[in-house]
Amino acid sequence: MILAGVDIGGTFTDIVVTDTRTKRSYIHKVPTTDDPSEGMVQGLVDLADRISLDTSKVEHIFHGTTIATNAVLTYDGAKTGMITTEGYRDILHIGRHQRPQHYSIMQDVPWQDRPLVRRRHRKVVKERVKPPKGSVEDPLDQDGALRAIRELKAAGVESIAVCFLFSYLNPEHEERVRAMIEEEYPEAFVSTSASIFPQFREFERFTTAAINAFVGPKVKRYIQRLETSIGQAGIEADLHLMRSNGGVATARAAAEQPVTLLLSGPAAGVLGGDWVGRLAERRNLITFDVGGTSADIGIVTERGFVEASARDTQIAGYPVMVPMIDIATIGAGGGSIAYVDDGGAFRVGPRSAGANPGPACYGRGGQEPTVTDANLALGRLDSEHFLGGQMLIDPARARTVIDGLADRLSMTREEAAEGVVTILNSNMANAIRGVTIRKGHDPREFTLVAFGGAGPLHAAEVADSLDIPEVLVPPHPGITSAMGLLTTDLKYDQIRTEFMLSSELELDQLNADFNALEASVGAQLRSDGVPDAKIKIARAADCRYVGQGYELRVPVPSGRLDVQRMQRVWSEFHRLHAAEYGHSFKESPIELVAIRTVGIGAMPKISPSPDGTPEAGDPVLGVRNVYFRVGGELRTYPTTYYDRTRLPAGASMEGPAVIFQVDSTTVVPPGWTFRKDAGSSLLLAKKASKKVTRRGPNGNHRH
Repeated sequence: MILAGVDIGGTFTDIVVTDTRTKRSYIHKVPTTDDPSEGMVQGLVDLADRISLDTSKVEHIFHGTTIATNAVLTYDGAKTGMITTEGYRDILHIGRHQRPQHYSIMQDVPWQDRPLVRRRHRKVVKERVKPPKGSVEDPLDQDGALRAIRELKAAGVESIAVCFLFSYLNPEHEERVRAMIEEEYPEAFVSTSASIFPQFREFERFTTAAINAFVGPKVKRYIQRLETSIGQAGIEADLHLMRSNGGVATARAAAEQPVTLLLSGPAAGVLGGDWVGRLAERRNLITFDVGGTSADIGIVTERGFVEASARDTQIAGYPVMVPMIDIATIGAGGGSIAYVDDGGAFRVGPRSAGANPGPACYGRGGQEPTVTDANLALGRLDSEHFLGGQMLIDPARARTVIDGLADRLSMTREEAAEGVVTILNSNMANAIRGVTIRKGHDPREFTLVAFGGAGPLHAAEVADSLDIPEVLVPPHPGITSAMGLLTTDLKYDQIRTEFMLSSELELDQLNADFNALEASVGAQLRSDGVPDAKIKIARAADCRYVGQGYELRVPVPSGRLDVQRMQRVWSEFHRLHAAEYGHSFKESPIELVAIRTVGIGAMPKISPSPDGTPEAGDPVLGVRNVYFRVGGELRTYPTTYYDRTRLPAGASMEGPAVIFQVDSTTVVPPGWTFRKDAGSSLLLAKKASKKVTRRGPNGNHRH
């Protein structure tokens, strides 16, 4: 079976084609085009020509996209309308009492400064269902709903979100308005809050539906163009899109709920890092994906990747109530611009030179110093070996812009360049602390998996600052996200708000509700053509102590639940609470607020390549003087340059070293060692680091 994984970023489109029979994979990178679908299809065709592959043999295409993400980040979505319950027109504007910055009177409040639905396009109708069972208190005013639809149509909105109070308990009114819109205004894209994620918290649920409506038309058109282009190229493969939850969905399901694609690309990176870690027999992983503009950081443990909690799920400041891998993203990458702010402070990022004009050393008109320029000035990049020698960069331009920065800081060129790298590394280390220490994980017990174009360049120094003992660099760091697309399955989530106390459980209702969710997610997978033998369903419950405002997700066993089995759920909640917050209250009652099922349909996957034989030739490219700061002193060290493709497997070598390959560069500082393992990954370790005992995937202790 032939599979293709395509991850489209802002600068490059990364493509992997794998043959599950021979276990051989082939990679390709092409510039991202204005219409990303064009570059994706052309890149697939070019790679197929290069390896003499008949494109009609490709059976599945797995795709990571930033279309939905960019629409939100750049505030470039559809003209959106909203129909809501009378009296709740301004929920989207008011939000909650928490503000992004509690004490600032000059802050940016995204849902107010950049409204997803302008107030004139928010219409109200009389209706009301009420808790706790969702009984109808006021029937839907259908005449009022029809007037609202016609007013929105006349205003030229492309998309409509239908968001009623307590619809998570009873979606009857929302679904009736959906049917009316489809009859009266069939051209409109329709989103109902209960069909996306039927959960309590009106502001978050309404905002999630509004984001779905805001990005929906653009995503739907993109998917339609992509499917057409794939067909015209003679590719008959099924198209699947990566979702924020770490699974893929069919093109139809993704087009209906585009809000689930907001972390499509970064999620694939976490999966790629997880796959590489498994091959190297490492299970506690920090994925470290650094590109030109941003750094994405995720956590993988023995239990798999970590999902974000309700309080952490947001995009561009907007709360999003859909399942997401817990990924921290900061503006830190090779294109991050270094500058002195108005207060005289030395800063790096989040503003970026991007791909155009890019860093000054690219020679495309960039006039500001960037991280790439700083690394070039320090000798950690080389003009002869950048991107495998396929792209020329100009050291003189880099030195010129770094000199300008140094003059403003009264530093030498090398001090300024090293300061740029140190500040960037510090920013990324702080982001890692946010997803590890703040959430009960000790980074010293993890391996840092570094990928993306700039990840391996900075990983060792970031790991050193956090006492992370080991860095793992995949064979193709720049393509790791695309490979991650080929390691996952179809995955759908269902949720139901429940509200029960541990002391007052209604077990018959709880079992019935879990059975209904399982039946729903199973039917969805079967409609996608997944046979029963390849379907797996997992359960979870969102729990909190009575009086708390946010929940923790607790696994729930399958089968019929009784008092004894639920007691194990409560015990696990106490344990998770202690791990997350450092304490638990075992005598306090627990409130179960929602139940979840996750349906997984097994898909074919990539296999490790059987051939890790190095290319012929001397791996040493030369020895150069490179600047490093060791023990507080910045000076040059004779540093060996290596060609990664020629490195032998198994032999341990010492830094300082710089290892070049086509899609990335790995820096090994003084005091670190590196070796190439049997799977062609690089393992970097600090010589003086204390050994940390951890358990491997088979349960055996290792160091």
